[in-house]
Amino acid sequence: MSAGVHLVGSVPLESTEAVFRAATTALGDLIGRLPDGETGDRTGWVGFQLPLLQNHPDFVMAPRPGAESADDVEKAIRAESEDYEVPVFRLRDGADPARLTFGDLGYARAALDSWKVFSAMQDAGEIGAGVRFQVSLPTPLAPLLLFVDERDHLRAEPAYRAAMLRELDAICAAVPHERLAVQWDVAPELALIERAWPSVFGEDVEREVVDRVAAVGAAVPDDVQLGFHFCYGDLGHQHFVEPADMRILVDLCTAVRRGVPRRIDWVHMPVPRSRDDDAYFAPLRDLELDGATELFLGLVHATDGLDGAARRIAAARRATTTEFGVGTECGLGRRAPESVPALLDLHRAAAGLAAEARAGRR
Repeated sequence: MSAGVHLVGSVPLESTEAVFRAATTALGDLIGRLPDGETGDRTGWVGFQLPLLQNHPDFVMAPRPGAESADDVEKAIRAESEDYEVPVFRLRDGADPARLTFGDLGYARAALDSWKVFSAMQDAGEIGAGVRFQVSLPTPLAPLLLFVDERDHLRAEPAYRAAMLRELDAICAAVPHERLAVQWDVAPELALIERAWPSVFGEDVEREVVDRVAAVGAAVPDDVQLGFHFCYGDLGHQHFVEPADMRILVDLCTAVRRGVPRRIDWVHMPVPRSRDDDAYFAPLRDLELDGATELFLGLVHATDGLDGAARRIAAARRATTTEFGVGTECGLGRRAPESVPALLDLHRAAAGLAAEARAGRR
């Protein structure tokens, strides 16, 4: 049965402790996993990987109008406006992909700092005893798709994937497995599947994406909870492409579920603000989930509040008998911090509507 609310990852507050306190106060027992909010230099999702590329001896910044300097890298990291150009890097002439390596990516370091806060608060009874510490990680391909020239995606991928899996191993070695949950964020890959971005995969993009996503899912130890956040992006509060319906999300989720040789504990799928029609949700009828997998729909939008959430909940309920919890489409990031308390309260109210819908009272 769904825990009610899923926080995807980002929460734009001043600190990890502030995120834990705000979420716990607003959501209480509606939340079973608690992320650290991706605060500080992680507010731009994978943007904090840009210095890694900028300072890497085997990469150079590719010429691109509007994104040609260190200042452009800093601007992209902070995502301070909606019209910035994202820097793109390429492998330096003569660089050997077979010898390419990446060091500390920063994900384990950030997670373990946050774990200290989470553990102390949970041990003190300030976070529920059954709540797990959620670490949200991008798929290894995601930063490359966003920041590396397309000719070098596959050349750089093995080294970056190995580095990301080392980060995962370090997290799993430090955090007790019974208190840990790992979420893989699957976002730019959907732009490839939608054919909105060029791909080096050839025609069989879906298989290439599924194989990669299933492989990182399988890398999470069996006794650590595993989830997937499928996402159409939030750059400037815009999707990479507007989905016609949930067909691609459902097919991708179903294929990943078949490809991962372990339990998947939850999946999260976005619902655009404008879609409360039956056509968008109709593919949910074909979603294949194990009974132990929780489904969360990202149908909470601050811009149309509880009325909008109610319409989307009703449409989803007409399409599926699968129980579902609620969340936003793509975290709570990239918004004013003062808007967070009201948005968390909206999550609670929307979860109540979803529970009523499950009980057949709405």
